[in-house]
Amino acid sequence: MAIDRKFIGKSWPHVKYEVCREKIREYALAIKDPDPHYIDEEFAKKTVYGDIIAPPTFAAVFGVKLMEMVFSDKELNLNVAMLVHGEQDYEFYEVVKAGDRLTTHSRIVDIRIKEKLDIFSVELLTENQHGRNVCRGIYTFVVRK
Repeated sequence: MAIDRKFIGKSWPHVKYEVCREKIREYALAIKDPDPHYIDEEFAKKTVYGDIIAPPTFAAVFGVKLMEMVFSDKELNLNVAMLVHGEQDYEFYEVVKAGDRLTTHSRIVDIRIKEKLDIFSVELLTENQHGRNVCRGIYTFVVRK
């Protein structure tokens, strides 16, 4: 069953995420990136950022809750067993640092129906506590029919 194009523009409730130093450190070590900007609080205090910052790919951490909402949305009726991650693209606007309070919004921005595949893209737009955008991600998924 194809994903109905009427769902282009569909959004979900925004998700809030408070960034903490320990999560940043754990993530940096998990991706094997020991950059002192990410793990060394004393070093980070002396930088222009004044605190530990998150690696760019940390955006996947604060976006995951919204993707769970997309996949479990009964209205979309996605066949998750046949769903694969196609690609993701990010645009970064501001550095995310420890103590930031982030709010992420989501919406479907594209649905393409092919003979044996449905392809849909979800945009996640995240802003910080100052109302400034920190990143925009486009996640594209393929559902085999």
